[in-house]
Amino acid sequence: MPEVPLVFCWSRPDRESVATFLSSQQSQEFSYAGVGDSRRQPPDGYTVDHNRILLGHGVETFERAKLAIKEWKMFDIPWISLCWPDTPIAKSASIAVLISHLGFWSMNACRIVYTMEENEPSERFGFAYGTLPGHGEMGEERFLVEFNREDQSVWYDLWPSRGRVSGRVLRILSQDRCKSDSREIRKRRC
Repeated sequence: MPEVPLVFCWSRPDRESVATFLSSQQSQEFSYAGVGDSRRQPPDGYTVDHNRILLGHGVETFERAKLAIKEWKMFDIPWISLCWPDTPIAKSASIAVLISHLGFWSMNACRIVYTMEENEPSERFGFAYGTLPGHGEMGEERFLVEFNREDQSVWYDLWPSRGRVSGRVLRILSQDRCKSDSREIRKRRC
């Protein structure tokens, strides 16, 4: 796989720059081994920080949570911009994630690896995306909401597996991200 440089910018990239960047990533392969392994386990050497948080109870909560996933609400974080939030949750759809760092921006491309809509034994809805070359990280991130019919509980499940970020840093970021994601998903009203 050819080396693709990381993309850093001194100011927020404009729409045309993002479109050019995404276009350059369309034919690229994923940047890591074990594509789809977030269904089971990550490749050797990867760090996983699986987080689950209770969103509430009942079918209405689950339907709101599914809609929030479809609308990419887990990216409504002040220092992250998703390009573009109207991208359908579908296998092979690509997005760019813009991240505001201290005084600069990075552009990171991802592609949806798989979607999940299961009804047994509990109802689950979500997807996983994987990094493309030039991304600041390497691996997959799975976003999932789950409805347990027995106790009516609704859970948000964040499962990142990454190969470049140290375990301690990943744990702190993932725990914070899961809490932030769950707040945005809970805000979603039908």
